[in-house]
Amino acid sequence: MASLLRIYDDPMFWLFPVGTMLVSMLSFMLFAAPLTLLAARDPAWARPYKIQSRRPRAQDLVGPSLRTWVVNNLWTLIGAVLAWPLLRASGVHAGPLPPVWVIVAQIVLFIYLDDFLFYWMHRTLHVPWLFKRIHGWHHRILTPWAVTGHYMHPLEYALTGSVALIGPLLLGSHIVTVWLWITFRQWEAAEGHCGYDFPWTPTHFLPFNDGARHHDVHHARVRGNYAGFLTWTDRVFGTLSKGYAEDLATRRAAQG
Repeated sequence: MASLLRIYDDPMFWLFPVGTMLVSMLSFMLFAAPLTLLAARDPAWARPYKIQSRRPRAQDLVGPSLRTWVVNNLWTLIGAVLAWPLLRASGVHAGPLPPVWVIVAQIVLFIYLDDFLFYWMHRTLHVPWLFKRIHGWHHRILTPWAVTGHYMHPLEYALTGSVALIGPLLLGSHIVTVWLWITFRQWEAAEGHCGYDFPWTPTHFLPFNDGARHHDVHHARVRGNYAGFLTWTDRVFGTLSKGYAEDLATRRAAQG
């Protein structure tokens, strides 16, 4: 028991599982809160960027999403603490910062690796048995607001977080790189459910990216568009939602 407790007497325990959990929670709410308030107020200037025309009722979204967000993060924190004896062997460290280009290159790799792995995880969760027991929870939301990005079954939440950490664990990244990546991943989660497709968001600068529209259409139609943001997996494996490619081409032509 004493040797086990000594494992937790490590500064990296507070920086990696605990610190990363706090970064994840704070960054998601930092992004989701203003985007959710925007959707609730529905200002005229933002309506040209609105993806769906139907307006959900706030009481069906905000309260349950916040409660689920708190519970899921508590369960995930418990799991991360229990997994620390394994996580500490990953090589994630707090040593000297690597060059900026290394940090940027790793984050770009994480974005594309995460989206590829998320595609297969998400597509698997649409198997009827899993959808009924796990993923259907998230699909109670047909017209998403940003706060609904974490409205899901605890097991799905844990799987999503685990997939996001595969890249940093494989590379043994610096903890600052991990925090920057998790912050960007939470922006993806909030933006993908915000209900608006703003052309100036940072995700639009990524190749093969259609912004929030890609995942919003998945909520509206349930089938297809299984990737988180990047469309190439759905295009390659033939799982774009019906009519999505044609609708996107029409919109882009109209925008000039």
